[in-house]
Amino acid sequence: MKRVLSGIQPSGEIHIGNYLGAIKQWVAIGEKLGRDAFFCIVDYHALTNPLAYDPKTLAQRTFEAALVNIAAGLDPEKVTLFVQSHVPEHTELSWVFTTLTPLGDLTRMTQFKDKASKQETVWSGLLMYPVLQAADILIYKADTVPVGEDQVQHIELTREIARRFNHLFGETFPEPQALLNPEAPRVPGIDGKAKMSKSLGNTIGLLEPEESIWQKIQHLPDDPQRIRLSDPGDPERTVLFTYLSYFAPKDLVEALKEEYRRAGVGTYVVKRILFDHLMEALRPIRERAEALKKDPDYVMDALLEGAKRARAVAQATMEEVREKVGLLLPKKRPVLR
Repeated sequence: MKRVLSGIQPSGEIHIGNYLGAIKQWVAIGEKLGRDAFFCIVDYHALTNPLAYDPKTLAQRTFEAALVNIAAGLDPEKVTLFVQSHVPEHTELSWVFTTLTPLGDLTRMTQFKDKASKQETVWSGLLMYPVLQAADILIYKADTVPVGEDQVQHIELTREIARRFNHLFGETFPEPQALLNPEAPRVPGIDGKAKMSKSLGNTIGLLEPEESIWQKIQHLPDDPQRIRLSDPGDPERTVLFTYLSYFAPKDLVEALKEEYRRAGVGTYVVKRILFDHLMEALRPIRERAEALKKDPDYVMDALLEGAKRARAVAQATMEEVREKVGLLLPKKRPVLR
């Protein structure tokens, strides 16, 4: 692992799925790689469905996403933290990659098929999403990409795009590897069904009021086969114990599972224990976020400095790409005929 790139959409409140599945891992990677760890707020990606975001709040959400990432431990003085649209080379390289990507490669993407099936109008931005994602990664020649399980197919496409470019124009890009978080590769939503997602509204926000978080935990689905308190339950049939495993000590989780299996503990008690451990983990983040809200210039300056560092790398890559694909004027005056 020499250089890492990963991003997060500013499409809504940053939630515990983002924190467990991405941000915690980013923080650890940043400690090792320093400025070779590139993390961006991917605001261009938020535009891929014009009906799913509010133009009036996108800039504010972008700022808040950066603020929460910093509050959660990402140090902009160590890593390169920036906003995607502040580095225009992303979209320039995306167009070059678009010309090299067969339509069939895009239409077979599972995420495209799933999201397109739910939309009355399928926007072309949704189809091109993974090409821009490939540009996000390869503009920095990143060899490692921390992602959730649902993004692995996109990283495979990125590898294919890099391979195709290298074959046509000479060795230029690495073929990056997906890096899954073994502790939380896919954090389920509070409905206990789908992945935690802002678009599905099944999240617990990092900065959500405590009262709201407690209400959500109270309504987490129980083992459907546990009708009465005296009935034994299966902890594998409820998302409650999945969340508990993320935030409580392992020995406590195992002891509670055993009690749950023999109907020795009520679901309410387990939910209260989960709430207490969750808030213990979130309170330091929330306190830092409150401090950062009082010093917004720190966040803005961090993003501007991050974009400056990122763009220096991106411009060098695009200079190389333009030369290899023939987009630069010849160094010698051509003979006109």
